[in-house]
Amino acid sequence: MSAMDLSSAAFPVNTPKFWGDEKELVANCIETGWISSEGPAVKKFEAKLASKCGRRHAIACANGTAALDIAVKALQLGKGDEVILPSFCIISVITQVVRGGSVPVLVDSDSTFNMDVAQIRERLTPRTKAIICVHTYHFPVDMEPVLALVKERGIKVIEDAAEMIGQTCLGRPCGSFGDISTMSFYPNKHITTGEGGMVLCDAPDLAERCQQLRNLCFDPKKRRFVHEELGWNYRMTNLQAALGLGQLSHLEEAVSRKREIGRLYTKLLEGCPGLILPPDKNQKSESNIYWVYGVEVAPSVSCDADAVMKRLAAAKVGTRPFFWPMHEQPVFEPMGFFKGQSFPVAERIARRGFYIPSGLALEDHEVEEVARRIRKVMEEIVSADGGYSK
Repeated sequence: MSAMDLSSAAFPVNTPKFWGDEKELVANCIETGWISSEGPAVKKFEAKLASKCGRRHAIACANGTAALDIAVKALQLGKGDEVILPSFCIISVITQVVRGGSVPVLVDSDSTFNMDVAQIRERLTPRTKAIICVHTYHFPVDMEPVLALVKERGIKVIEDAAEMIGQTCLGRPCGSFGDISTMSFYPNKHITTGEGGMVLCDAPDLAERCQQLRNLCFDPKKRRFVHEELGWNYRMTNLQAALGLGQLSHLEEAVSRKREIGRLYTKLLEGCPGLILPPDKNQKSESNIYWVYGVEVAPSVSCDADAVMKRLAAAKVGTRPFFWPMHEQPVFEPMGFFKGQSFPVAERIARRGFYIPSGLALEDHEVEEVARRIRKVMEEIVSADGGYSK
């Protein structure tokens, strides 16, 4: 979008970026007729992403939710098993845990919006079988104490790295931690295949099980269409994988650009009344990846995030609310989960947090215009409250 068009422009919360390589790779699928999951791009995409993440195996699938479903079932988490996870996350994280008969056990968030790992030990019981670590928005989970804890206890770890593709933790790529990792390639991710996901692991038997679960539990050792277990049709198409290959070759550029966008927003919004901006580094000096640029409405502002987002929508600035905590989800009330439980940080950030246009296709002059409109809206809101506030 040219600078001349900005005054009346609308800014969606995400616009993906295509680097140019993708068109030829996708066209090749059409020209050769390889469009289904049987095509060669799927295995190439799996191998390249596994290598990028330092994993031995990668299993491409339909989306990030599918990847989590496969991961939970592949680890044979079943009835009565307890699985520790953050309350503040997308519902995909908990869905297969509940459907499989396991018991979700929640912890609150810390100042980075990730699970507060200090709370995990107090939630452990003899029935604890797994921990799901979900890297959220800006920084990775503090994995060091988690890995030390599970080593003592023999507990499985699922790492949801959907929002941290290209990020590092403890000097290792996100996607390399625990027994099994998952990723999503939705259009707002650093790599997109439209829809799509990936399961990553090291153990060959676990990889084989994930491959079977992804493909209706066909058993290559048995007659086709004879099944001894129920799986899913969670396959990724060759078209999607070709798109993913084109995107993967530009991952470092994507991460670098995300950080440029995030740091430019911080420069432009510094001192903006009523907004709490994300830090550029966490306590371990890991750099914010700015998967999204998430902000909080300051406690001194009388309205919540929903009210601010409505004002920004009127100014043609797209936003999206933060996740809603699992312990407050209506779907779990009749199941008897989380009665009387409270997780204050998750509750606060769900009500006070939102993110602003953060897509890779944003240009600097567009970021500047979005920031100008946000500052104007926040000045009006804080002024109506009776004064400026940070």
